[in-house]
Amino acid sequence: MAEDNTIFIGEKPFMNYVTAIVMQFTTKNAKDITIKARGKFISRAVDVSEVASKRFLNDQVQLGNIKIDSEEFTNKEGKQVRVSTIEITLEKK
Repeated sequence: MAEDNTIFIGEKPFMNYVTAIVMQFTTKNAKDITIKARGKFISRAVDVSEVASKRFLNDQVQLGNIKIDSEEFTNKEGKQVRVSTIEITLEKK
């Protein structure tokens, strides 16, 4: 299922995410991987996808779809907050 190939970007060290992507493509033989992030982690998701595809998996993966959206939820103070989200798909060539 596609959910197994989804990586959520957060506060872990940058290279943990890059390593996870490389492992999914090499050892688990994934056909595609979706990288998801929201809010302040969107730029990190873009960086992770670029480093994984251009440095570590050069000529093996290509950029698939990029989906941008926003989510609305209630924060700790009880206010409605809208946060931007991004989904980047990397596909095996």
